[in-house]
Amino acid sequence: MKNKTEVSEIGGAGKGTKAVWGGEQITHPYNATQTPIVVSAAYGYDDIDVWYDVALGKSPGFIYSRMSNPTVATLEAKICELENAESAVAFSSGMAAISGVLHTFLASGGRVVSTRDSYGGTNKIFEEFLPRMGVQVTLCDTLDHEAIEREIARGCDVLYLETPTNPTLKVLDIKRLVAAAKRAGALVVADNTFATPLNQNPLALGVDVVVHSATKFLSGHGDVLGGLVCGAETQMEKVRHYREINGASLDPFSAYLIIRGMKTLALRLRQQQQSARALAEYLCTEPLVESVNYPGLPSHPGHAVACAQMQGFGAIVSFVVVGGMETVKVLLPRLQYAHCAGNLGAVETIYGPARTTSHVENTLEERLALGISEGLVRVSVGIEETEDLLADLKQAFDFTRAQLRNDSQSNSKNTQTERRTEVEI
Repeated sequence: MKNKTEVSEIGGAGKGTKAVWGGEQITHPYNATQTPIVVSAAYGYDDIDVWYDVALGKSPGFIYSRMSNPTVATLEAKICELENAESAVAFSSGMAAISGVLHTFLASGGRVVSTRDSYGGTNKIFEEFLPRMGVQVTLCDTLDHEAIEREIARGCDVLYLETPTNPTLKVLDIKRLVAAAKRAGALVVADNTFATPLNQNPLALGVDVVVHSATKFLSGHGDVLGGLVCGAETQMEKVRHYREINGASLDPFSAYLIIRGMKTLALRLRQQQQSARALAEYLCTEPLVESVNYPGLPSHPGHAVACAQMQGFGAIVSFVVVGGMETVKVLLPRLQYAHCAGNLGAVETIYGPARTTSHVENTLEERLALGISEGLVRVSVGIEETEDLLADLKQAFDFTRAQLRNDSQSNSKNTQTERRTEVEI
């Protein structure tokens, strides 16, 4: 059944306004000002003919909440407003959305082209699950656009993009790769989670299907799982059918929480991006940091492309520390205004190494093959005061440098003692 909800679009309003009002300019039951949580599993009809028309999608309405639900429909309408999409489909998690899209548009004998830099769960689908289905998977070096174009030209059913990438923050030229995909007749899917619809709209750049982990910045509070897929109705009808049969539907309470979170997306992101830029600039001066990844830095390899296709640079920063995991183990526990956790996009700042966050599913060998150092730390910047986050990170690095010096001196003394003992013996 098609998920059709009668909503009035809000046209040329700004994205912050759309995040508040999108999908909700309708009359709710009891004239409620907030979208109600409709928890009914099924919806009854006295008129069998009307029931049948709704079931076939000929008339608006709801039949069964695995197929569609009024609260979920409002969320889907809201993301359509922000991404300027015809239609959307909600899933129970971001990975459900990603796997649902890939399984909808790929079958045995098909071929998908993507990049090595992608979220670890997505990489596992490419490396482990799709090949079992007889799908050929080709993963290219992320910044080698010529290599990606060559592989697309060899035959491609789906081009899958993630930009900026998780956790290395690499930026792909969407328009360029879309042009190559269209020449090959390929469908283009883009994960827009890191950028958010406020900073980047892949559909406007020629992408066919956009995916979001709504768990992250859209909900913004670290208390709910959800995924969203949007695009043309002809494509979403296929995705919706897959979800209806396979069952990874979003529950109405989770949909409500994401709706509520999205209303403050513009406010949250404004503060988060300000702090992200400040942290990135500080990290560039820190002696214990080997490299910093943030598209907003002029030194970033993808800065020019990011300026061309994004309206903001996002709230994720990653960096690589000298000394690898041993340094990470000293640094992160010292932070006061941060969670060490495997999530991102929340109001609180979150730190974590790739091996316990984005690529926890991958082995050490797989991470290294993907170019992900054990010393890489991802920071999801929260809405705290910028000055507090900077001071917190600085004191953590000050402590870590002192601790590493003490450990080095202690090890040196122990070595000298051992040598003297050996001589005496």
